[in-house]
Amino acid sequence: MTASTNTVWATQQTRRRAMIVPREHGAWGLLLVPLFTGVVAGFAPEHRAWALLQFTVIAFSLFLLRTPLESLLGTGAIVARTTDERWTALIASAGLGFLSSACLIGLMWKGQYPALWFLGAATGGAFVMQAVLRKLGRSARMISQVVGAFGLTSTAPAAYYIGTGRLDTRAFVLWIANWIFAGNQIHFVQLHIHAARANTFTEKFERGGSFFVAQAALLTLLGFASHWKMIPSLAIVAFLPAVVRGSAWFFRKAEALNVKSLGWSEMKHGAAFGMLLAIAFLFG
Repeated sequence: MTASTNTVWATQQTRRRAMIVPREHGAWGLLLVPLFTGVVAGFAPEHRAWALLQFTVIAFSLFLLRTPLESLLGTGAIVARTTDERWTALIASAGLGFLSSACLIGLMWKGQYPALWFLGAATGGAFVMQAVLRKLGRSARMISQVVGAFGLTSTAPAAYYIGTGRLDTRAFVLWIANWIFAGNQIHFVQLHIHAARANTFTEKFERGGSFFVAQAALLTLLGFASHWKMIPSLAIVAFLPAVVRGSAWFFRKAEALNVKSLGWSEMKHGAAFGMLLAIAFLFG
């Protein structure tokens, strides 16, 4: 009886945790990497450090808010069913909502950083569009993730703007660079999963020829952007590890699919990209 009670309790705890903590581990990278690149590229003076800390709290709390809110509304992967679960989701939503609101008021007090309204509207629009695309089913899953990544990567220009006080071309280039990388990762993971049994180059190219061609197109685009002084030349180096990994996959034989290992590998690529891109914008 005790063992049965412990099992039920453990199951309940797992469900409650799943209603608060985001399940998509890759989403953490899509939030943290752009935030890091924006902070470093912006290289904020000491008097803006507090504002950046407030924004970081806002970004984290809003990111965490989505999971309990979806559980409460019944649109998430884990839906709050019992009274206790609904209270758990409600308390988490209210607490995170209050924290983000308080920090946002403090950050934008007396009309400071007004361009954050624009970035917030763009981010909100991306998440609404993602929700609509999700309703179209599995066929729109990848595109919905890419659209959602547009919203998550907005932390890059926002952090840069707070650090420098400018929402200029450099900020938008930083946003686009992070979004392109995120899209590349999403596409590769989906391709890797759905073509896991493909063994030869021909079989893999039949499944993901567009991705293979996109790697060469990406490097060409980056080369032109660097030539026209739109991005620092070192920024190309930031994309190279991911491009090499994506292209090399087509020439490898089929391996047993290990989603956890794949996730950790992509997190490492994300960390490497973030550090290299930040250095490129800082010294480029």
